[in-house]
Amino acid sequence: MASKTWLYAGAAIVSLLILIALLAPAIAPHPPLRQNLANDLIAYSADHWLGTDKLGRDILSRTIYGARISLSVGFATVALSLAIGLAIGSLAGYLGGWVDLLLMRLVDILLAFPGILLAIAFTAVLGPGLDHVVLALCLIGWTGYARLVRGEIIALREREFIHAARALGANPKRVIARHLLPNLIAPLLIQATFGLAAAIIAEGSLSFLGLGVEPPTPSWGSMLNDGRQFLLVAPHLTTYPGLAIMITVFALNLVGDGLQERFQARSR
Repeated sequence: MASKTWLYAGAAIVSLLILIALLAPAIAPHPPLRQNLANDLIAYSADHWLGTDKLGRDILSRTIYGARISLSVGFATVALSLAIGLAIGSLAGYLGGWVDLLLMRLVDILLAFPGILLAIAFTAVLGPGLDHVVLALCLIGWTGYARLVRGEIIALREREFIHAARALGANPKRVIARHLLPNLIAPLLIQATFGLAAAIIAEGSLSFLGLGVEPPTPSWGSMLNDGRQFLLVAPHLTTYPGLAIMITVFALNLVGDGLQERFQARSR
């Protein structure tokens, strides 16, 4: 019961964040790029509930719009990584032999590099930009899905229903698509939930280093970077985007843990 409560709580928070991101133009009290140097570094006012930054831009509005960037990068990264990992893991697990050996050695080579350092190097070469961030995070993000899919397919391919499908003349493509992949939905959903949280943290890290979205587009990571020089005089500049990242990742981890416990209980 407790795990179900936390699952629903995390799902409610994530749903609320997605709704906020979608309705950002309607609910943001100010345009996120509007500057007012006469009202810079305000901690709180009736017109700026979360204060303003060094250029007088509204922190609440920029935090709301920052959700669009973080969630967009997270979902795009997970979708692309999942597609690549699903294709490569399926081939490696079902075909086996030299195909499995070749593809898994490629995964091992990529996993030998620290993921965030590889992403930093990739975005440093290509330059900042939303699409470059997604590609950089997918560069190594697909490997976890590939290994998961491969392991699950190896465990499933010798089951009786797979042998029956082969005996009835089903080709490998049909066996994978109709009989193996439906049994991978649960573990992939759990992996994708944790992957989404990791992608949001990684995007924030890249934006903090100036390698994420280009300014003045609001991003939680870039807001943290802008506010670090004012930590002592205006801590609100980093408090609210930091809380946004923390709450989002916490909610996603709640969802992932809840799904994992539910699927494990169902399998038992």
